[in-house]
Amino acid sequence: MKRPEKYSFPLLAGGLFAVALSWPALAVESAPNLSGQWGRTGLFRFEPPLSGAGPVTNISRFADTIERVGDYTNPILTAQSAEIVKQHGEAQLAGINFPDPRNQCRPEPPPFILALEFEVQIIQKKDQVLILYIYGHQIRRIRLNGTHPARLTPSWYGDSVGHYEGDTLVVDTVGVKTGPLSMVDIFGTPHSEALHLIERYRLIGGEAASKAVPTRRTPFGNEIDPDTRKDGLQVEFTVEDRGSFTMPWSARVTYRPLLGDWQEVVCAENNGIYSSYDSGRIPHADKPDF
Repeated sequence: MKRPEKYSFPLLAGGLFAVALSWPALAVESAPNLSGQWGRTGLFRFEPPLSGAGPVTNISRFADTIERVGDYTNPILTAQSAEIVKQHGEAQLAGINFPDPRNQCRPEPPPFILALEFEVQIIQKKDQVLILYIYGHQIRRIRLNGTHPARLTPSWYGDSVGHYEGDTLVVDTVGVKTGPLSMVDIFGTPHSEALHLIERYRLIGGEAASKAVPTRRTPFGNEIDPDTRKDGLQVEFTVEDRGSFTMPWSARVTYRPLLGDWQEVVCAENNGIYSSYDSGRIPHADKPDF
């Protein structure tokens, strides 16, 4: 496949403006071409691994809804982590939504961001790979062929270094900051500063990708390309964190090529999103105070 010398994408806000960025073509001819817009459907879930320990799953009465009741009996969880997941699930069953990075408009660290983002854009450069996430103007920078600093200051997205292994981009991330909303999934499963994440990005056949990602629109309205002759993108990742888990565990996320413009999707306070979960707890005024 011939790579273009430049690649541009628009950031749109109601059609009022567009910003185009361009970058040089990949200098490493052996690197797989992962660049472009990728989309997925599904409801904030990880796909199970092909084998071995997998992520916490939803045991809600309504597993295909936003109700988030994690399986706290999953053996990957320490006793403390299991109790946290259990408490979050009990709150959901009582009709009380719990805060997370998404509904509080906070940075969404990996791997949490892998479950929540339905549209991503990958930009490959000679010395780094950029991953843009459509919700909330989030971006990750992956330095290629580098090493983690000896003294690392934790940050919300951590320190990510990557390299190519044949047809795969391998990304190693450490130093993910912790806080009151630190979690790896929508069930509130916690992580510690010991979190070590390995991601493997590779192209897979379009037919295989279509089994995981149906041909329909993403939650933000863009359409998944129905042409199954085009490759999909799969991310396999492994989480190690001795502070929160009893063992390493793995999961997958699959994307297909995305049609349409790259939109600007802003995270903003919205009481309406809580309409099904204890909306009375959201501070509000019955009449204007001015």
